[in-house]
Amino acid sequence: MPYLLAYTRLPINEVLYDPRLAFSLHLAVSEDGVQYQALNHNSGVLFAKAEENADGSLNPKTLRKPYLFAFREGGFGVLAERGDEDGEKDEGSEGRLLLFLTEDFITYQEKGLIPKEEAERLMEENAQGQCGGPGAQELTIEGAVPQNVLQIPEDMAGRLRRKLLVPVNCGMEFPERITASNPEELGKYRALALYSDGTKAEMTVDWDLSVIDFDRPGRYVLRGQAHQDRYPFPVAFNRADPCIGRWNGKYYYIATNDADGNHSLYIREADTIPGLVNAEEKLILDSSMYPGIGGLLWAPEFHEIEGRLYLFHAATPGEFFWEESHIMELKEGGNPSCKEDWSAPERIVRRDGTDLCEAGKVITLDMTCFKWEGEYYVIWSQRQFLPKDLGAWLYIAKIDPKDPRRLLTDPVLLLKPDYGWSNNHTFVVEGPFALPRGNTLYVTFSGAAVDTSYAVGILRIEKGLDLLEASNWKQGNYPILTSRSVEGEYGTGHNAYITDENGIIWNTYHARPGTGGARSSGIRRVHFDEDGDPRLDLTAERELLPEYAMIQTELIVPERSKEQ
Repeated sequence: MPYLLAYTRLPINEVLYDPRLAFSLHLAVSEDGVQYQALNHNSGVLFAKAEENADGSLNPKTLRKPYLFAFREGGFGVLAERGDEDGEKDEGSEGRLLLFLTEDFITYQEKGLIPKEEAERLMEENAQGQCGGPGAQELTIEGAVPQNVLQIPEDMAGRLRRKLLVPVNCGMEFPERITASNPEELGKYRALALYSDGTKAEMTVDWDLSVIDFDRPGRYVLRGQAHQDRYPFPVAFNRADPCIGRWNGKYYYIATNDADGNHSLYIREADTIPGLVNAEEKLILDSSMYPGIGGLLWAPEFHEIEGRLYLFHAATPGEFFWEESHIMELKEGGNPSCKEDWSAPERIVRRDGTDLCEAGKVITLDMTCFKWEGEYYVIWSQRQFLPKDLGAWLYIAKIDPKDPRRLLTDPVLLLKPDYGWSNNHTFVVEGPFALPRGNTLYVTFSGAAVDTSYAVGILRIEKGLDLLEASNWKQGNYPILTSRSVEGEYGTGHNAYITDENGIIWNTYHARPGTGGARSSGIRRVHFDEDGDPRLDLTAERELLPEYAMIQTELIVPERSKEQ
């Protein structure tokens, strides 16, 4: 049977890997109990939740000395000490241990603190299958501090690898024989790229038609190459919080402009997403254009509501503490690249018409909009600074599609930065964006400070559940995109999604090219795993390997009918 190793890591420093990340449960798998493979980029998969104070503020916590065990009746558990924010002993949990339940070591249910006596009884009653595991000197995993090892079934080890290792292209499927009367019919055929996690993804094919004559029926040897759009990082320097929208057959790119201190918003227009990379930038809003809009123009997003195009963004009359969510509307028949075609920014208001928040004490930003089961919703980040800084929390409400600047419901608190990864360096969750997939609605968001600790987390909810009931949402235990996900990209976060003309979903995000680099935009295809969950760390190099890119098939050009 395979072996599963529980470990924590030695902190490196505040830039690369600090205590709130290092003191969490890390996992590695082995077939022989000697050579272990770290999962999830050698990053934590389970974090301790913060302790909430009476005023709503949070005391961050860490997880120490995790211990894996199997219940005799089935299922698994994790016991761990709770640490303070620096990974030191937590005086408030003296004599107690954290207990988590899990069926697969991918999702966990936190049961909270239990007395040590009860924890010891659990370990005594359910001690089968455990062993001490390797010492630190025997491991080749960077920084690993081993805790214990648990034997697990083969199918569980396989699932852990499929879920927590980055997949790689391992083959290509295409029919041996196809029929087409013209290039348009040929374009309907897609290749299927195969991946090591057992999934498949459609790809269009760039065919060599130089030897094909559609006017002459017969059989042809047809060759082509799987089409892949590649976007070397970054695609735009000094552009953060990127968003791509599609309107009237064209694509539009917009982002926070770090180059001028966030005082302007520029749009790029192109017929394709690749065309946006070198497209001309056109100014649509700056800090001198309208009264009450002074600067700090943040996080612009395109959203279509009932056939009209809107631009959500945050703005302030001048000072940071007056930053609030605004909306602009494109006039009927207008061009998104023309500033005169956009309405003046207006603040988002409550359903009674009053301000969403008291400016100067509470700021709102990063508002996103989406439609789900016939209703329109917004989610945004909101931070109270006075009388006490509580950090940035996520809120949700319905909006009126006929008047999108007005909420239809009272705001509902959706999420606080409760995990160590999301309150790292500061207490912030922000940058939400929706990704509907079948019966599941995913919302990704960003947490921690906007430095190398910035990372992307995920929420999910199923159809039929009330989005305004926070308990219906499930938060992933760990971030799905971090500074350890893709080499050379640090502080990845604030992402948005766009579906292209071929049905491919792309993730736009910002990261830093180097630990001290400027926030810059990136684009990468979204991969979906065996459960349909999005993965944001599949690089173009792993998405399509050269040995599987070439495709050959037999093309049958049929006889034309008399009507043709």
